[in-house]
Amino acid sequence: MEKTWILIADAGRARCFERHAPDHSLTELADFVHPHKSLTSEASGGDLTGAAGKGHGRTGHAGTQFEPHTEAHAKERGGFARQLANYLNEGVAEQRCNALVLIASSPMLGELRPCLSTAADKALRRCVVSDLTHYTGPELKERVDHALQLPD
Repeated sequence: MEKTWILIADAGRARCFERHAPDHSLTELADFVHPHKSLTSEASGGDLTGAAGKGHGRTGHAGTQFEPHTEAHAKERGGFARQLANYLNEGVAEQRCNALVLIASSPMLGELRPCLSTAADKALRRCVVSDLTHYTGPELKERVDHALQLPD
């Protein structure tokens, strides 16, 4: 019997379920919550003054030159995606599941897919762009069923 794990995720929360045949019921295996860290003076070492930029030479005007900005949320999402992928990779490696389905927001899906091991990638049956993290119970099951019936 095929054991299918379904990961439902966005940048802040993920839930992993096992889907049972023949009724397609869902049993929750794990719940992950990623607290977003804001960029504060504490997070940057207490000194934000030097991070603002550089002056413009001898003229002394107060212009600012910024380095290219890497979105802090993207870095956090990447770390969370690696945590989730590690969980899935271990599940496949330990043969606790043999099929995977990812239902995630577009940014999270883009971060998660490259983090999957070769074996987990081979076990991947479907990827669906959708955020179902806020649904529970029968409504969640109905939305998962609907998402899995959508054409590729």
